[in-house]
This record gives sequence, structure tokens and C-alpha cells, in this order.
Amino acid sequence: MAEAADFQGTSASPARRRLRRAGALLAGAPLLAGVLQLPAAGPAQAADSDTVSVSLDSLSPSAPTDGDTLTVSGTVTNTGKETVTGAHVGLRVGSPLTTRSAIDSVAQHSDEAPGGSGAEVGGKYEEDFDKLAPGVAEHFSIAVPVDKLDLGSDGVYELDVALSGQTPARRWDQLLGIRRTLLPWQPSDADTKTKTTFLWPLLSAVHMSAKTGAGDLQTPEFMDDDLATELAPGGRLAQMVELGKDLDITWVIDPDLLASVDAMAVGNYRIQGAGGTSTPGSREHQAIAKQWLASLQKAVAGKEVVALPFADPDLASLAHNGTRVTGSLSHLKDATDVAATTVKTVLHVTPSTDFAWPVNGAVDPSIMKVATSAGADRVIARSDSLQETAGLSYTPSAARPVGGGTTAVVADKRLSTAFEGDLTKAGAATLAVQRFLAQSLQLNTQTDKQRSIVVAPQRMPTASQAQAMAAALTALQGGTWSQSQDLTATSKDKPDPNATTRIPSSSAYPASLRRQELPRTAFEQIARTQNKLDGFRVVLTDQSRVVTPFGRAINREMSASWRGRSGEADSYRGDVEAWLDDLADQVKLIDKSETKLSGRSATIPVTVQNNLVQPVGHLVLRLESTMPTRLKIGGKAYSEQPVEISGGHSQSVKFTTSANANGRVAVIAQLYTEDGVRYGDPVSFDVKVTEVTPTVMLVIGGGVLLLVLAGFRMYTQRKRAAARQAEDDGPGTAGEGPDEPGNPGAPGDRLPEESDSATGAGDPEQPSDPAPDTAPESADPSGTGERVDR
Repeated sequence: MAEAADFQGTSASPARRRLRRAGALLAGAPLLAGVLQLPAAGPAQAADSDTVSVSLDSLSPSAPTDGDTLTVSGTVTNTGKETVTGAHVGLRVGSPLTTRSAIDSVAQHSDEAPGGSGAEVGGKYEEDFDKLAPGVAEHFSIAVPVDKLDLGSDGVYELDVALSGQTPARRWDQLLGIRRTLLPWQPSDADTKTKTTFLWPLLSAVHMSAKTGAGDLQTPEFMDDDLATELAPGGRLAQMVELGKDLDITWVIDPDLLASVDAMAVGNYRIQGAGGTSTPGSREHQAIAKQWLASLQKAVAGKEVVALPFADPDLASLAHNGTRVTGSLSHLKDATDVAATTVKTVLHVTPSTDFAWPVNGAVDPSIMKVATSAGADRVIARSDSLQETAGLSYTPSAARPVGGGTTAVVADKRLSTAFEGDLTKAGAATLAVQRFLAQSLQLNTQTDKQRSIVVAPQRMPTASQAQAMAAALTALQGGTWSQSQDLTATSKDKPDPNATTRIPSSSAYPASLRRQELPRTAFEQIARTQNKLDGFRVVLTDQSRVVTPFGRAINREMSASWRGRSGEADSYRGDVEAWLDDLADQVKLIDKSETKLSGRSATIPVTVQNNLVQPVGHLVLRLESTMPTRLKIGGKAYSEQPVEISGGHSQSVKFTTSANANGRVAVIAQLYTEDGVRYGDPVSFDVKVTEVTPTVMLVIGGGVLLLVLAGFRMYTQRKRAAARQAEDDGPGTAGEGPDEPGNPGAPGDRLPEESDSATGAGDPEQPSDPAPDTAPESADPSGTGERVDR
């Protein structure tokens, strides 16, 4: 960025410039004299300044004023192979730094000896060491009144902590180690103070899965228990809340973090294990979550809270790779809509949802379009993306109208990146704090115009980075050149008419950031999962049990926290889709084996099973014949019936069929939603149609044969009996009437007449015709096969 820091040495007015030049000359005179007294030290400094490592662990106060005593503490370690003797640590003050680039140079080369530096403060304001053995670290602490440093005009000074001593190879004093830092000097209130907005990001990685328990409370399931570690005392998120509660900051919060912690605090959450198992979260961690939420509620009371869309969606990935996939932007709108509700429910404050924050504040036209598509009209950019092109000698205010009613709120890159990197070592953290304060003061001295500056640090600071941020902000808020302001107020401040408002082209987007984006295939999978969810939800009687957890999981699939973790992102999306498939498969058709139909019509049952805990409905079961000319379902090619099943139950749906011909017919059962969309997998089975089965025909044929044989036997027996009776009675008995007692032809004793089919006779006799040739029925039990019950 073409900032003032890189162009100017200008100040607010000619009078102030003359005053500063005079102060610099006065301050530089004794230092120059000191350098001239040590002509031999210059070459030796450059040669041996890395023999001893100097670490500056603390500098207090970070921004001293008149009357203060500056205390510098740290350690010196002999990294060479020879013992150092006659060593001492002293302080040296250089000339004021006049540009922001000069401040960067000191910070980037903090362990390198400069070409020339000021004289040591000397006297009692140093610490001596008789000897430093190789590999041995020694602590030092030097306290010096500020007035002994001979600081001149207001500004930023280089402060060197240097160790000088002798080695066996060079038995004279020489510079053996140095640590350069920065000392902001503004003893009285500045004529004009910079309005500084410091964003305090409260975000975390994705922790919750899409799975929930089957009970009424829908116990949430977490992928791991790492969130509890962050919330515990000393953890990253615990530090962010504890440090932020006393600072004038704008809280920037991901609602997903609040939802996740709230799920831990109010219910019995579970943690995924191997092989699809899960274990209960500990009561201790549940208590930690409750305590953290209570602390956060107190910390944000009365402060500005900005809510990002749920799960902090990656706006750049969405703009570059997601907009070509149908439905992707709707997820951003959904994430924005739920953000305010989540924050208000958990923290009891009403947040602002007017801001969008692309990763690293990098923007291009497509990102701006996507960022504002869900209702946000202010986009947090960064000065290394929205670079100045007008050659301004100062850093302009943050707010920039970029057209279409949208405001780009441009954070200062130098201030925003001051706390990146490993700050676990005290020396690195101290340098980061001093660098931040120096840049802030130098920015304020650029012009008499009051400006609004935004600091947007990394999204998820570590605990050590948060501590350094808090230390710097505490010093800044207690200083004399800055005043705090909320982000909303900064975005509404009058913009600088000379500041750039041109959004950089897509080709200017950093390649390093583009490589970390979610690919198009990720958004295609998200769209596929959403389509499955839409198809599943319509059959549910309580959609919220499924739509809510899966809707939030889909939001999490688009999170910016997946950058640099593509493998984990792929795994998460796959797990969400697989779990949805598993739930949808709980409502299904039961496989059916071959069905045999004996006769022209029959009823076929098809079973639908619901293993969900809630009832399902709005389903239609269709049974379709693949050969309707041979087998019809309900009188046509297919028949449909509505389906409603209670949770944990099955239902058999019966279809009437009619067959026109014998043979095997394939039948397909398929569930549909009421709007005609297929649901689940079809079930196919064969129906074997036989009008009369061979077994039945065999039985019938055998029965008919027995009847014929029995009838024939009875007929012959009666004929024989009648013949014998005629022989015994003689001719005189032939005229007896049929009504006489004992007449074998009496109607009350006659067997029913046999049909033609039973007797095999072809005569035209009717059932009512007399049968004079039929013998009387015997009262004795008939033998086997003689009597047929009807």
C-alpha cells in the first residue's frame, strides 16, 4: 500500500517540523560524539554481533511519558564456543524513525546491528557480567529514568539493548549481541488523536457434527472434545474473554461458536469415537462451558457485538467457486438470518449483522457482490487489498464508499498483522507490542486530520497472541495519541475524498489465498446434500428435528475455518451426507420374495418400515406391473396408495391384482413423495400366475376318480342285491307299491342322486327323476372309500 509511512517525513505543520528537526539535532549531537569516541567499534560490531543472543523479555512501560522509569528485562545467552569476559548490557537510543517502513525494518531485523547507533546511556544504567560461558543464559534487568534517555521530539525511537565484551580471540570491548526494539514517545496529549477500532474476534473451528440423539433433547454429537480445551481456564477462548472484558473493543463473534458451547452447557453432549461409537462428554466440561458463557455474557454487556453469518462462511470460496452451483448463495442468506437469533438467545444482546469479513480482508468485485448479497452493506477489507493509488502522504480513514450503497471498511494492514507468528516466547511478544504501538503513533503524526483506523487481527489468535494484543491495546488506550471507537461509528465517519474506492480486479486476489479455497466440487456436494434434505423433510411430521441440525451442518461445511485443512473438510462433508442417507434409509420398503397367485385374482401385500422415532407421512406407495397385459394392479398397469406410519413401526399395504394369463411377471414397488418425487430405493419381485396349480388339479382329479369308483361300486352292489331279492321273493311280489313299508324306493331313505360327472353316465335323467334301480341304503357303517361327505 502506498501509505504515508513509505513517503513521508512530513508532520502536522511547519512549526512542528522545525521543532522536531531541532530536537533531533540536539538529541543526535551527544550520540554522535559517543560514536566518534569509539572509532574501532564499528567494524567489530558487524563481525561479532551474533556471538551472544539477546532477548528482550519485557519493556515497561511500553509507551513511557515524562517522569516514568523505563525497565528493560531479558536474557543474554552465549551462543559461541568461547567464554565471554568483561561483558555488560547497556541501552542505546537511536534517532527518531520518520516513516512506517523504517519501523518495519527495525522490527524485521531486530537482531542485526545497525550501521551506526547511538551511544550507551552508560553509568549505572547497565548490567555487568564477569564472564558468560558457552550455552549459559543470564538474566538482566535495567531500570533507567526516561529523562536519562535524552529523548527529543515526539515520535518513535529505535531502542537497542546491546551486550559488549571480550573474547580470547579479541581482547577488547566489542559488540557481541544486540536486540533492537521500538520506543514510542508521546509524553503529552496529541493535538489530534486517532480514533481506533480494534476488532476482537471470537471464532473457533467446526466442532459439531450433524448427528443428534433420538430422544426429545436430541443430544448433540461433537467430532472431538477440543472445544472444551479452548474454553478451560488458560485456554485460547478463555483467554480471549478474560482479556477482552476490560478493553474498549468491538466483539466479532461467530454464532456457531455460541451454539456449540451452549449445546455443551445445557445438554448431555456426546463425542464421536471409532467405528461409529460415541461417548458422553464429561460433567466437568459441561460446567466449563456454562462458566465460559456466563463470563462472556458479562464481558459483552454494553459493548458493540458484530455477528458474522453462522459458521463464518468463506465468502471468497463462495464467490470464486460456489456461485456457479445452484443454491449456494441461499446458504449464505440462511446463515445470516440465523446469526442474530443465535447471539441474542445465548448472550442476550442484539448484535449487528451489517458487516461481512472476507478472509484477510482480501476483496475483488465478485467477493464484494457475494458479501453483500445476504444483506450486509459494509465489508471489512484490508489496506493491502484496497491499496492507495493517489500517492497520499498519510493513511486515510477506514470508511470508503464503493458504490451501490456499500461501504468498504478498510483495516490497516500493518496494525492488523502485528500479532501474527509465534509469540509464545516473551521476546517475540514484547517486540510485537512495541511494533504495534510504534506504528500507531507514527500513523497519528502523519497529519493534523483526525482519522478513523480499524485493526482487524487474525481470525483465531492463539492464547499468546491474544495476550500480546491485550497488552498493546491496554497501552494504547492509556496512551496520549489514540481514542477508542466502535466499528459501526467508524463505518459512518466521513470518508476521505482522496482515498481510493476502486475494488481490485479478480486477478489481483492473492494466489496463496486462492489455493486454500473450497473447490467447486465441495459446493456440488453441498448442493447434493441439500437436495437430499429437501426430499427427506417432506415426509417428516416434525421437520425441525432434522432440518435444523442438518441446515447448520451445511453452513459449517462452508466455514472459512477449513482453509488449509482440505482433507478434514472433505471428511466432514462426507460424514454429513452419509448420516443424512442413513436417516432417510430408515423409511424403506422391505424386500419381498417371489409371490404365487392361484387363480385369476388375488391380494399382494407390500411392507413399509419406519425406524425413525417420529411418524412419517406424505408418502405414496406405487406398485407397478412390468407386463400389464398379463397382470394388472388395481385394474391397470399400476396402483398407488397413501402411506402414514408411526415411529418405530411397519405397515403392510395391500394391492388387488388380476391375471389374464399364466406365467411370471416382474412387479416394482416404489415410494414417492406426494409431489411425485421418488423416495428411497425400489423393491422388485416376481409374481407367478397360475389359474389352477398342478397340485390342486391332482387333488381334484384324485377326488373325482374316487367318487366315480365309489359310485360304480355302490351301483353294482345294489343291482346284485336287487337280483338276489327278486330270486328269493318270487314273481308274486313284483306288484308291491312304492309306498309300502320297507320299500327300498321310499323317498325318505333315498340317497341324493349322483351327477353325471360322478357316475360317468351320459343319460338325460334329472336329479328329481326316480331311480328304480337304486338299492336301499345300508344302515351299517360303510367301508373305507365308500362314503363321500358333501
